Formats: sequence, C-alpha cells, structure tokens
Amino acid sequence: MAGGDQPVRKVTIVGGGTAGWMTAAVLSQWLSQVEIKLVESEEIGTVGVGEATIPHIRNYLPLAGVDPLKMIHATKATFKLGIQFVDWGAPGESYFHGFGNIGRDMLWLHAHQLWLAANERAPGSVKHFDNYSIAAAAALRNRFDYPDKRNPNSPLADFEYAYNFDASLFARFLRAESEARGVQRIEGRVVEVLKDGQSGFVSGVRLQDGRELAGDLFVDCSGMRALLIGDTLGVGYEHWNKWLICDRALAVPCESVSPVTPYVRCTTRSAGWQWRIPLQHRIGNGYVYSSNLLSDDEAAETLLGNLDGTPLADARPVRFAPGRRLKAWDKNVVSIGLSSGFLEPLESTSIHLIQTGIQKLLALFPATGFSQPDIDEYNRQARFEFEDVRDFIIAHYNVTRRSGEPFWDYVRMMDVPDSLKERYELFASSGRFFKRAAAELFAENSWVQVLLGQGFQARPDPVAQFVPTEEIVSFLEDVADTIADVAEELPDHADFVSRLPTSTPGAQQGPSAALMHNLAEVHRE
Repeated sequence: MAGGDQPVRKVTIVGGGTAGWMTAAVLSQWLSQVEIKLVESEEIGTVGVGEATIPHIRNYLPLAGVDPLKMIHATKATFKLGIQFVDWGAPGESYFHGFGNIGRDMLWLHAHQLWLAANERAPGSVKHFDNYSIAAAAALRNRFDYPDKRNPNSPLADFEYAYNFDASLFARFLRAESEARGVQRIEGRVVEVLKDGQSGFVSGVRLQDGRELAGDLFVDCSGMRALLIGDTLGVGYEHWNKWLICDRALAVPCESVSPVTPYVRCTTRSAGWQWRIPLQHRIGNGYVYSSNLLSDDEAAETLLGNLDGTPLADARPVRFAPGRRLKAWDKNVVSIGLSSGFLEPLESTSIHLIQTGIQKLLALFPATGFSQPDIDEYNRQARFEFEDVRDFIIAHYNVTRRSGEPFWDYVRMMDVPDSLKERYELFASSGRFFKRAAAELFAENSWVQVLLGQGFQARPDPVAQFVPTEEIVSFLEDVADTIADVAEELPDHADFVSRLPTSTPGAQQGPSAALMHNLAEVHRE
C-alpha cells in the first residue's frame, strides 16, 4: 500500500447496475483528478427491480451533476407523490403515505393530534386522514405539479415528490454521464480478488481473461454476492428474518393503462404483498413473499392474475436475505447497494440507501492510510440508517388487524425491536412523535400516516383538551376543503409528463454553489 498521507488516486468499482453507476456518477462529478474504473459483466446482469424512489433522490441528481428533465426523458420516469397501501390495516381498508406536510398546525398541535382528539370526542365528525395531505389528495385525483413557493400559505408550498423510473435505463443513463467524465467501463467477470499479504487490503481483481485491475480504494457493488466485502474480507451479515420474513420476489412488467397514476400501490396478499409502479411506457409489478409459506408457482399465479395489463415478459425471481453487513466499510473496501445489506422495497428505500452510502463516502473520502476513525464513523452511520429503515418497515407488518393467515398472524404477534416498541409506547400515550436523530429518514408525517392508516390506537395530545371540539372539527374541515380545492386545480399527471421538455436550457454541468451546499448537508440529511 502507498503511504498513509497520500491521496487516493485510483478507485475501482466492482459491479455496475444502479449502485455502481450511481457511485461512478457522483465520484466522477467531484473527483476529476481520481482515476475511476468500473468493471461489470453483461453475463451476470443486475437485480434492477427497484423502480420507485423517495424525495431524497432530488438531492442526488445535482450531487451527480444530472439534469432532472434529461433523466426523466431517458428513464421513462413518472412522478411519485407517495404510496397507496391497500388491505394492510385490515381487508377492505386503504390509506395513503404521502410525501410532505400534513394539514396545518393549531398552536403547536399537529393535524394528526387534532384528528385524534376529534375522533375520540365525536367519532365520524372528521374525514379520512388522507384528506389532510396535499400529496394524497393530488395523487388520488391523478394530478401533479411542481411545488410553488411563491405563496407560503398554500399547500403547494410544501409539495414533495419523487420519481418512478426504469432502473435499468437509469443505470444506462448514469453510465453515459459517467463515461463522458472519464470513467472507464471494463467488461469482464471477476474470477479472483487479490489481497496484500501483509495488510490484508484488496490490491486488485483478476478477470476471467487474465487482466488485472489495481486500485487504492475498492467499492463493492457486486450485489448480494458481496464479492469483496463478504467473500474476500469475510465481513459477516446480520439477518433480520425473524422480523422481515419475506425472502423472495417475483417481478414482471405489464402494458400501461390509463390513468398513469402519480403514486405506487402496495396491496397485501396471503403471504406478502404486491407492488404496482407506473412508468411512462409500462407498469412495473412484483410480489414480495415468504418462500416458507408460498411456492414460487403459487406466487407467479397470484401475481399474473392481478395485473392491470398484458405481461410484457416472464416473471423474474429474486432471492434475498433481509439484513445488513456487519461493517459496510472494511480496510480499503466500501460496500454500496445490496452488498451492504437489503431491506425489501416496501417504502422504496433501496436506492436511497445507495445514495446515502455514496454521500457518506464522499464526506469521508480517505487518504491511502485509511483512517480507522473515519471508517468507524461510516459504519456507525450505515448501521443507524439500516436499523432506522428496518423499524419503519416492520411497523407496516406488525400494526395490522389481519388474521387467519399464517403470514399475517405471525407478523402481527411477533416481538419487535425495543427501538420500535419505544415509538409505539410514546405515540399510543399521547399521539406524540419525535425524531431522535437528524439522520432518521422517515419524519413524523410518515410514521403518523402509516400508524394511523393501519389502525394503531393512540390517545390525543393532552393539550388538545383545551380546544373545543367544534373548533377542531371546523378547523380540520377548512384544511381538507382547501387541500381538495387546490388538488382539483392541478394538471393531469400524464399530461404534465408528456409536456415536459427533454432537458433544462443552460443546465450547469460542473459543481455549483447548490452542489456545495448539498454536500455540506450530507450529515444533516
């Protein structure tokens, strides 16, 4: 290895797909003096089923120097305002987890605390909770527009959105952007990982044709194979299958139908759940399930029997193990993507965890001495992020009144992590929710929509008793009416997408002040 104070000059990314090319795009945008090589094999392919994102993806695009309009055009993207959950709390029920704020506050009481108080005192006096989210109201009307900050009192001022896109097209798009900045793509299959006998660091990889690729820093984007971090360095894996019992997915695209909805739909099935993700040119579908409770053939029959359009390909199986790598960074290898862990796609967090892995790498980019405190900090943050998202996903399964099916009976009765129990207890006692750390991904609005949407029983904030019932009901009615009026005036989602230009005029290609601000916010996100 080179001297400890020398800068890293060579980065070798092992594996392409979404994780590899997202990493290459950011590093090539910021580290033009570093030689970046990415090796991938067309023979191996990628998982590539993750098509939905969350609003944080809009931070990634400028960090990668990407024009959003160009990305939308290249990846056949649509807009996403949230997720509709069907039959999760109980059969026949649905609710919406929308992005952005919910309603308005009264004093320091949030909309959900007022809603809980009204329901407790005068059941049936207020509307379904979906009506207090501008994202839900717009999405369920199939409408969309960009946020409008000009009127801070308008629901549109706090509008949040993400994208649904074709993951394989997204990787191809980022590859073109990266190669234009000098990233070298090398086609080949890695057959051997070379290690330094003294330090144990990875010194290179050997390809099937005998070529060897060296590097100072290696980024393991080899997917669930975890070729470098797992197979070579022996970093173990913490399994979470006692809480997240799904271990398989079948994915299949189908023909598009109208309307093109600006949201994802997740519908429960007997041994898991089915996703529906609309793109411009097709709909992505999949069934996530437990192979211990359902055969692959049964899953395929259920999935294919619940499509909105004609299948465009055979159902593709994906096997996975929910959990995380015990260390995401070891020695001179950083794992990003599935090699660092996997959480099922229920809340569209896979691409986000790739994104935060890249941001942490950029913020803690090493010298060739590979400072252990920096590595430890990277691993601490990675562990926190995975466990934070894990608890949120577990809550979707655990807070349910479904019964009579082995899958749902198990998840309803299972013992959950202490960190999740504490959230339950606080919310049940007073409808209160507090972020414990700035790095938490899902804010109060997300937890509130999911817990209340699934039927979690919570008492209202005690302060709400000082507000007369009729005042609360009138206030919430005004909020719901305002949101409905605004949502009705928005453009049709499909029409909005069809009218978008293919690029932003004069889009800046180099690092800008906005990008610098984004990088400064990495640890605070």
